[in-house]
Amino acid sequence: MNANMDNLETIGNGSNNKKQEVFKEVISWALYLLGAFVVALLLVKYVIVNAYVPTGSMENTIMPGDRIIASRIHYYFSEPQRGDIVVFKFPDNEELLYVKRVIGLPNETVEIKQGKVYIDGELLEEPYIKEETWGDFGPYEVPEGGYFMLGDNRNGSTDSREWVNKYVKKEKILGKALFKYFPGFKILW
Repeated sequence: MNANMDNLETIGNGSNNKKQEVFKEVISWALYLLGAFVVALLLVKYVIVNAYVPTGSMENTIMPGDRIIASRIHYYFSEPQRGDIVVFKFPDNEELLYVKRVIGLPNETVEIKQGKVYIDGELLEEPYIKEETWGDFGPYEVPEGGYFMLGDNRNGSTDSREWVNKYVKKEKILGKALFKYFPGFKILW
């Protein structure tokens, strides 16, 4: 009789051990997923910007429907440069994110004459634009701490030329575009 009782206790303990192992495994996975979630949140908050491009304003560099990744840390150590593609809070409605190219830097004068962009009277070479710009615009005096933005598809872009608040402040620039990851992959810098 004692032998049978010992067998029942062993069977019962084996069942408890399995339950404990399963419980430990579930807890381990839950902690792993929680850690991954926290790391992803920190990356999005401090390291990268994930942006969707809904319009053709940056054609042919970035197409409608593209998804891009921008680096938040890039401008912690340097200033935006002319030609950088950036993700920023739209100056007329900061709830919207825009993607455009930096054209005018602080304290510069930007003017578009006969489809060509001039910075402080000097012609800007722009191999990335989709087509020549229609019309004349400016001159625009870029204030200290501000940036003048244009889309690469000038004739299909709502940009600094048309905004009420024409200039983007550096603190509103969220990141420098690094690459397009969907659909397909393309380096943007």
